[in-house]
Amino acid sequence: MAKSLINSINGKFKGKDILSLDQFAPLDLKMLFSLTKKMKNIAFNAKPSRILDGNIVTLIFYEPSSRTFGSFSAAVKQLGGQTVEIQNPQSFSSVAKGETLSDTIRVFEAYCDAIVIRHFEVGSAKKASDYASSVPVINAGDGTGEHPTQALLDLYTIHEKFNRLDNLLGVVGGDILNGRTIHSLIKGLCKFKKNTLFLLSPKTLRLTRADFLYFQDKGIKLIEIQSEKEIPKNADFWYWTRVQKERFHDLKEYEKVKNRFIVTKKLLKDYGNKKMILMHPLPRVGEIDIDIDRDPRAVYLGPQTRNGMYIRMALLALILGKV
Repeated sequence: MAKSLINSINGKFKGKDILSLDQFAPLDLKMLFSLTKKMKNIAFNAKPSRILDGNIVTLIFYEPSSRTFGSFSAAVKQLGGQTVEIQNPQSFSSVAKGETLSDTIRVFEAYCDAIVIRHFEVGSAKKASDYASSVPVINAGDGTGEHPTQALLDLYTIHEKFNRLDNLLGVVGGDILNGRTIHSLIKGLCKFKKNTLFLLSPKTLRLTRADFLYFQDKGIKLIEIQSEKEIPKNADFWYWTRVQKERFHDLKEYEKVKNRFIVTKKLLKDYGNKKMILMHPLPRVGEIDIDIDRDPRAVYLGPQTRNGMYIRMALLALILGKV
């Protein structure tokens, strides 16, 4: 029978679809983060692992991806599992012949133990989970909706630095309207007390009013700003994102707002501090100067990226019931 509800984790990961940060309670995150530390030790020290020996995970990506696709693939293989990898199925699979999402999911369900899907439509991962009646589905990004595993690695990166996920002050810059990574990160931070986010974006790329009020009702304090001069100097982290060209119907509108806010050495000097970290979900397209890459506060090409593989190793081991 098809699955119909997004089930909360409640400490039991085995067989669960991973579709939204709404599924996770603080205790679930604690359990996941504890296992992630062990997975980091396996990967960092290149220890042979057979945790997923015999398991096959299918990766179906309807949108371009390098880090998410690559880290899921590497995560499975680090633990001794195998992958079936389908990128751009619109061109290189039966989807090009008109095959429906339903049929695609049902076919690959027969070949594997879990499905990881990225799709350009909001809600597509939930649909895929309904079609897959016998294997768990992981949402690797559904349009402008959510990107839960990115948020999990982002939360882990913040927790690794500060040993907490409450009483945090963050600055989020860039495309806040279309940024699914931002939506999921805010959902995650809503689960903890006394968090404040300054949202820096052009007016046209702000959260929708519905989303803004929804998150505020969840207990997080959101402050919308339009100028770098409004950035608080005591932030714990900055989370920068690109303006998503692919979400614009009119490229003239994109040109008006792309790279409106760029992290430079001067901006970090004027508004940053020594204890903070600078994050980015990547890819970067000019909104952070490459001169900053060697700054110890810049974690986007180091710990944040590596944590993506570690968190996905832990998540796969948990939902496949191997730990």
